[in-house]
Amino acid sequence: MIIDPQTLSQPELHSYLLGVIAPRPIAWASTIDKAGHVNLAPYSFFNVFSSNPPLLILSPALPRTGEPKHTLTNVEETGELVVNIVSFPVVEQMSLSSTAYPKEVNEFVKSGLSEEKSEKVKPPRVKESIASFECKLTKVIHLGDQPGAGNLILCEVVYGHMSDEILDENGKPDPHKADLVGRMGGDWYCRAQGEALFKVPKPNRNLGIGVDQIPAVIRNSPVLTGNNLGRLGNIEKLPDSSSIKEFGETEEFKEIKIRFVNDQDSFIDHLHAEAQKYIQANEIEKAWLLLLQKL
Repeated sequence: MIIDPQTLSQPELHSYLLGVIAPRPIAWASTIDKAGHVNLAPYSFFNVFSSNPPLLILSPALPRTGEPKHTLTNVEETGELVVNIVSFPVVEQMSLSSTAYPKEVNEFVKSGLSEEKSEKVKPPRVKESIASFECKLTKVIHLGDQPGAGNLILCEVVYGHMSDEILDENGKPDPHKADLVGRMGGDWYCRAQGEALFKVPKPNRNLGIGVDQIPAVIRNSPVLTGNNLGRLGNIEKLPDSSSIKEFGETEEFKEIKIRFVNDQDSFIDHLHAEAQKYIQANEIEKAWLLLLQKL
């Protein structure tokens, strides 16, 4: 299908964009106005955009009423907010806090959450959140005056809080313990937990050979996927001939060969399927040693 912003209504375009530009992290923003009214609301137009200075950006879009969100007006009044991070144990309370209550209503109370005093800003933080970042406003960029228009709140982190329970043995955030939640389209969310978590070695840690340097018989394999080839192409250099020969003499390879040698027509495919198992187990060198065997 073709998506032409000029021919779609704002709600239609909104649903298409958010349906595939996902998952998005959620800024659970707590603010306070000059009169002392506390507000708490979630926004998935959000991310971290700099670590020096530590800068977060969230964007409360204009609703169909045209009236700006309380988060936006509060931040413009006071220049302060706290960005709380959403994890799975509080996702339902986060969703409830998105309700458009009147300005004088405290969403902490409505959502059954606890206010925790901040150190350097006036808005309270969510005690139940796994991490909270106290922020000072840098600037607001208004992107339009029609429903759906974003309002970029650029804010600098001046103080942070993180639960010890989500840290690993090195004192770093552990994704398995953080149990983070991401926003999808419509009513859908996703949970960064279990089999949804996986590692991909960063290519900037070494100069990989690239997929274009993979031998054609491997590169054009009907078995190996694009992800498999990407991982194979991240190796710095191919194994040398002595290593390949040595692997070919192992019992491990002999067992693989015996299993499939009678099926000559699809032997290469079987070989690639075995190599794929090594790739999935992150044994990339062994996968290469198998793939480069001369049969």
